[in-house]
Amino acid sequence: MKATEVPEIAGAYLFEPTPHADERGFFCRTFDADVLRSVGLDPGAFVQDSVSRSARGVLRGLHLRAGAGEAKLVRCSYGRIFDAVVDLRPHSPTHRNRAFFELSGETQVTLYVPAGCAHGIQALTETADVSYRIDRPHDPAEDVTIAHDDPELAIPWPLPATSMSRRDRDAPVLADALRHAGR
Repeated sequence: MKATEVPEIAGAYLFEPTPHADERGFFCRTFDADVLRSVGLDPGAFVQDSVSRSARGVLRGLHLRAGAGEAKLVRCSYGRIFDAVVDLRPHSPTHRNRAFFELSGETQVTLYVPAGCAHGIQALTETADVSYRIDRPHDPAEDVTIAHDDPELAIPWPLPATSMSRRDRDAPVLADALRHAGR
């Protein structure tokens, strides 16, 4: 497994596994504590695993966690997704930078999203399963949602949004969301 820094977002990484493929399919390691340690991340900090399944065009986000924030490892385990990250850490050297990725079940690449960054995904295939490994237990009182179509962020979502949660649909623009988050 290879770790690569994401230049647009300080502290973000892509973890690229080495799949072993044959006529049966493939096998690859999707989490390696030693590789995380090699870039200064504590593998023991991750306390919760979650998964989402989305149909083509479904948009989830942009989500942020108030308080201490939430770091996460994100991997598309099946299908393909467009992934967006926005650095909203006030003292980050990459503050307000955005980075975009296509993650897929074919590559099993994992994205590390540092705490304090907003995150969103859109399913590009008929079915897309996304696995999340999160460093804090979920507390709905700390959920912050930012409008996916905020013109200040100008996220280039590749498809029209076919479905979103009510929370995502009604999300405020960045400035209002940050006031709510106490930033």
